[in-house]
Amino acid sequence: MQQLDNFKKSILVFSLLILSLQWSFSQKYSNEFLSIGLSARAQAMGNSFVASVDDVTAGFWNPAALASIDMTNGIQIGAQHAEWFGGIGKYDYIGFAMPFDNNKRALGLSMIRFGIDDIPNTLSLYEDDGSVNYDNIKPFSAADYAFLFSYAQKVHTDGGELFLGGNVKVVHRSIGPFAKSWGFGLDASVKYHIGKWKFGALLKDISNTFNAWTFNFTEDEKVVLDLTDNTIPIKSLEVTRPQITLAAARKFDFGKVGLTAELDMTMFMDGKRNTLISSYPFSFDPTIGFEADYKKFVFLRAGINNVQEDSDLGGERFWTMQPNMGVGLKLYKLRLDYAFTDIGDNANGTYSHVISMVLDLDFKYLKKVGQKQKSN
Repeated sequence: MQQLDNFKKSILVFSLLILSLQWSFSQKYSNEFLSIGLSARAQAMGNSFVASVDDVTAGFWNPAALASIDMTNGIQIGAQHAEWFGGIGKYDYIGFAMPFDNNKRALGLSMIRFGIDDIPNTLSLYEDDGSVNYDNIKPFSAADYAFLFSYAQKVHTDGGELFLGGNVKVVHRSIGPFAKSWGFGLDASVKYHIGKWKFGALLKDISNTFNAWTFNFTEDEKVVLDLTDNTIPIKSLEVTRPQITLAAARKFDFGKVGLTAELDMTMFMDGKRNTLISSYPFSFDPTIGFEADYKKFVFLRAGINNVQEDSDLGGERFWTMQPNMGVGLKLYKLRLDYAFTDIGDNANGTYSHVISMVLDLDFKYLKKVGQKQKSN
């Protein structure tokens, strides 16, 4: 009985994957995993982070901000881990940033993976005589990867600080041995500081990001797909349209307590979306976030995003929004962040625990520590 239950689960998981495979090549949008957001700090603030970002994750949020980070004596490293649907989906990130030209310019690299592992391939479950052979089940992974190569530089201006930056983006998506794609695109951004105000703008996929898919099914697998009424995909091309985010943030000081508030507005250019301001061909999605700190040691964060219109069983329309919250702790050169958020969308209502960290590697400090240990 247990073996039969496992068989049913295998069929269900694989069938869902095939359906999602077909949907992904007929959907209106592509590379949506890059809209999830990055870092527990940003996600706790409702992804309102384009203006206030001041760490290595700027490679994702606003590459121009990399030149605003104080990395005079070393480099900065960031990492994140999150799980979705009870550990079925995993969302991971690692990145680093380094300065050059007397800290006036910076380079960064961000690597992102969002995937589901150990999916059972049941296409070869049956033998030619119709018997079930569980040894034929082979696991595979369905994963999306993004590699962001970032550049930023500081521009001297009167009365404020201006930073310019951009990304060269490489996207790789893989669904086991069945389907693979490669995509390439460009991002551009700007950040401006004046007094306690920070402004940012991020233009993603300014060249359109193209994902070219190829498929590889054996003849036996094609027969099974045909018998189960599954469409066999052919070569296809996905296009990610440009989108622009405008952001403004302000810092308030109350003695030992600080408060940062940020408002972002993202404009999508790929057609009508379910956002607060929804039209064709442009849709507008606002987000708002707050970060309070005590002596820049302990941080409390909250934010709202995914404002959407929904309907009940009676057809009555109403508005929903996604609340997010989190905390952070900074210990000298290390900052640890936690967020409780829905890394998918507020439609599924499945909240996840997101953990991330940012570490400053101060080479001069490490050298002093090493010299001190030798002298002892």
